Amino acid sequence: MSDTSRLIKKYPNRRLYDTQTSTYITLVDVKALVLAQEDFQVIDAKSGEDLTRSILLQIILDEEAGGVPMFTAQMLSQIIRFYGNAMQGMMGQYLEKNIQAFIDIQSKMQEQSKVFYDGKGFGPEMWAQFIHGQAPMIQTMMGSYIDQSKNLFLQMQEKMQTQTRNMFGGNFPATGFPFAAPPGGQDPEKK
Repeated sequence: MSDTSRLIKKYPNRRLYDTQTSTYITLVDVKALVLAQEDFQVIDAKSGEDLTRSILLQIILDEEAGGVPMFTAQMLSQIIRFYGNAMQGMMGQYLEKNIQAFIDIQSKMQEQSKVFYDGKGFGPEMWAQFIHGQAPMIQTMMGSYIDQSKNLFLQMQEKMQTQTRNMFGGNFPATGFPFAAPPGGQDPEKK
């Protein structure tokens, strides 16, 4: 935890205590901290264990249960399948970089919107109207971005497979490792 982080303690009775304000708070209050981009850490009051991730996941669960969900069942199933998979660590980084890219795109659009409204920018209602009116263009732009991202991920996966094959030898049957020969039955290094 950094020195500027707000410390929230979670007690066995499931209550959250904000040490900065010396008050009990709810998940709604923690969500407000996230929206305000405040740095905080939630720890178990008894053990000192960091519970920040589990509290954030609880907020996401509450958001998904009420209102319009962001994640489809298919997407959640795919995410679950990555746990325990060799690609698990990379998938977390991949998702984080994609979300950051989306945030960057959003920030650029908000910055450009200031030109249209005398430098005042959009309020939440104006931003919603702008996004609604620009939905086809934004969907096309995000679709292109997603296609590029997918291609980069596939290239990265192919490179890892090639490196793995090289590490364990190019002669698949002789290695004793359960690698299947690539499509076409030949080692790509021997073409």
